[in-house]
Parts: sequence; structure tokens; C-alpha cells
Amino acid sequence: MTEIQIDTEYITLGQFLKVADIIQSGGMAKWFLSEHEVFVNDDLDTRRGRKLREGDRVFIPKVGSFVITL
Repeated sequence: MTEIQIDTEYITLGQFLKVADIIQSGGMAKWFLSEHEVFVNDDLDTRRGRKLREGDRVFIPKVGSFVITL
């Protein structure tokens, strides 16, 4: 599981995808979420504005598992 460190209270799912180098620009987030399954804490989520906080887990099949840390 890869740790993604943030220095704010939360990060949006769209920002996370860019920070984790899964997409190259923020504009790709909507497309990525419509084409790939993204699970946040074991729940399928497609909202690029979803707030991820410390301890949240993100799993993207064929990409990897991530955890948000401070």
C-alpha cells in the first residue's frame, strides 16, 4: 500500500489522482473516474470532489492501493 502524504485537512479525489501520478492533469479526473472503478474505504466512488482525509484508503484495480497520511 502506497502512502500519499498531505499537509492539509483533506484532499479531493481529483487532486489525489494527480498527486499520486495516476493522471497528468486535473482535467483528466472526470474522464478517469468515468472509465475506471475507484474504491474509497471499500465503497465505489465517482465523485472527483470527494474529500479524502487522513486514514482513508483508495483502491484502484490494476493501478494500486493507497492510504492518505498527514
